[in-house]
Amino acid sequence: MIKLYVYVLLLGVSMLANAEPLDRIIAVANDEVILESELMDMERTIRQQIRQRGAAMPPSDVLRQQVLERLILKHLQLQQAARNGIRVGDDSLNETLRKVAGNNNMTLRDFRDVLENDGYDYADFRESIRHEMIIGRLRKNQVEDKVVVSDREVDNFLATRSVQSGGEETYHLLHILISVPDAALPQQVQASQMRLATVQRALDEGTSFSEVATSYSDGQNALEGGDLGWRKQGELPSIFIEVVPALGMGDVSQVIRSGSGFHLIKLVEKRSDEIHLVKQTKASHILVKTNELVTDEQAKQRLEQLRERILAGENFAELARAHSDDPGSAIEGGSLGWASPGAMVPEFEEQMDALDLGEMSAVFKSRFGWHLLLVEDRREEDMAEEFNRAQARKQIRQRKIEEQLESWLRQLRDEAYVEYREP
Repeated sequence: MIKLYVYVLLLGVSMLANAEPLDRIIAVANDEVILESELMDMERTIRQQIRQRGAAMPPSDVLRQQVLERLILKHLQLQQAARNGIRVGDDSLNETLRKVAGNNNMTLRDFRDVLENDGYDYADFRESIRHEMIIGRLRKNQVEDKVVVSDREVDNFLATRSVQSGGEETYHLLHILISVPDAALPQQVQASQMRLATVQRALDEGTSFSEVATSYSDGQNALEGGDLGWRKQGELPSIFIEVVPALGMGDVSQVIRSGSGFHLIKLVEKRSDEIHLVKQTKASHILVKTNELVTDEQAKQRLEQLRERILAGENFAELARAHSDDPGSAIEGGSLGWASPGAMVPEFEEQMDALDLGEMSAVFKSRFGWHLLLVEDRREEDMAEEFNRAQARKQIRQRKIEEQLESWLRQLRDEAYVEYREP
């Protein structure tokens, strides 16, 4: 997630210091009003992003509507997070800000000074990062943690995509989505078809794909010119898998129909990637499970106490044997052996990958309970079959997350009450 915050930082958060807020209501999302000052701030940021990409600026009214839709969706997600009790405390927020500052070779104090010297309100910047973290946790809770990849799916993937051969095509893609609501009425489908015709006419007249995407696309990447970045074939949404390999450089696909609407894809560039050695991690952990007798708070507190004892000099392996609720690893002093990418659940692997050699994690939670994790060693191992399976599982999971996230966001928007107050 840190990459997201760095991205936000580098693009600039247009929260100008001492700006006079405008109190005109331009939209209502469920029971929450959206003010023109919010729209102006986000629009200013998006304009800066478009200029940095060197892309053509859409007409003001078109861009304003696109930005308003993104702002509405942001409010809806924050509302859902609040209903689900998802919050980000100041400690977590400050830790993320320190990492952002560190990635820019600054202390948090220096980072704050630079922002304020450039005219940004630091308090507003903090809240924008807090919102990004909340939305990230919401999406993880609602979508990412529910995605499961079976061994059969991996087997089928390897059989049909032949990634064992040592290389796989990777594609740089642009995307336009003209959405169609779930259970759409005929007039709604017709309205989407009319927008699609407008998009196709603009492309035929020579307007760049990125500019058209910024102006008309309903996709999550619309305001980035529809840029999906580089995708391996296995990471492509399932509806694109048969289409993209047949495209030539610079080609735009025929209209692709899916449950979410009408899609157009442009292939910017493609390349073949060589398979590299597998980076494996040797780690140990102590697990405390929750049940009717052990609450989350009690499990966390037990591990916090064990962590303090280890920092004071006690042996990790001995404490794991005595206290871990994972019988398979406890007998080995908590050792999990050598793990390849994709072998652990994502929330565990994320923590493991973030640790330096010999570093012990803070107490964290996974779907299995509360953990304390110690990274003991790392190596590169030539394990072609294991690597291919791990890569396949990762690609399938990413594809399923993107498809389900798009569906979830569309459902969230369709079920919301939205009223526009703009003249």
